[in-house]
Amino acid sequence: MKTQKELIKKYKKIHKNNYILKNKIKKLISIIESEIIENAANIKWDDIAGLKSAKTTVYESIIWPMLNPQIFTGIRAPPKGLLLFGPPGTGKTLIGKAIACESNSTFFSISASSLTSKWVGEGEKMVKVLFKLAISKQPSVIFIDEIDSLLCARQENENEASRRIKTEFLVQMEGTQTKCEERILLIGATNRPQELDDAVKRRFVKRLFIPLPDKNARKQLIERIIQIESEKGNKFLINDIELNEIIDVTKGYSGADMRNLCAEASMMPIRTCMDIQKLSIDSIRPVMKSDFMQAIKKVKATVQKKDLNAYFEWNDQFGSYEINIEDINN
Repeated sequence: MKTQKELIKKYKKIHKNNYILKNKIKKLISIIESEIIENAANIKWDDIAGLKSAKTTVYESIIWPMLNPQIFTGIRAPPKGLLLFGPPGTGKTLIGKAIACESNSTFFSISASSLTSKWVGEGEKMVKVLFKLAISKQPSVIFIDEIDSLLCARQENENEASRRIKTEFLVQMEGTQTKCEERILLIGATNRPQELDDAVKRRFVKRLFIPLPDKNARKQLIERIIQIESEKGNKFLINDIELNEIIDVTKGYSGADMRNLCAEASMMPIRTCMDIQKLSIDSIRPVMKSDFMQAIKKVKATVQKKDLNAYFEWNDQFGSYEINIEDINN
């Protein structure tokens, strides 16, 4: 039988361990609140060019239930997992923010790779605290970028830390899916859906292909950039016919490619100026069609055709909606 002295010593040790644990949890909560919770208040659906089918699917199956959970129960209960897959630079993160904004939800954004690198040794606890904090701030949207790097198919040479994080993530996902009253949506974004573990695919009930922007979407992107930049005092001299000509030669460009193209075109007028230090924004000539045509020689499409074919094949097998032929051909 333990002496009173031994019992006191054991109690102090337990109390100390609990104190350390509480401080560690407080630290993790502080990290999540400062680095992971983002403001998505100003991101609307109209900020996302194109993607009509994906938007409709998301609105009906996810946003409506989050806005009015009372009528979306039983067979109408919303999915707790949404996978956004497709080429890089197509607006997957923007869609996540728009969902959070439209559904008045707290937006948690984290890169899967940071769980295994930035917070080495804390990844498993970070996942647990992340989900608990999301529950306390519900309705919540947890957006995980590069989710394939965290929840890829099991491998023989997988290290123990990664395995524990993956297991904890699957446990937490399962927990949110079995508790219908919790308004938590997990969104995973990936450029490599074929590398996901089968158990992960089952938990992401909705799997939406986010393709390259079609002709109309590319035009919307440039028009929006021109509008925003014009409000800042930058000048553009491009009519609708010229804009359509630019759009015609940018087939295969991602949204990120289009933004890079606009940035490069906007530099052309500045490069003709002699004295940069004395240059004022009013003295810079307007950006014209010729500037875009010169920029196209430098800014190329970053997505290869073979990669696109792989996305279409994966979508045919696992995707939640078909891609319209017009989305592919222009």
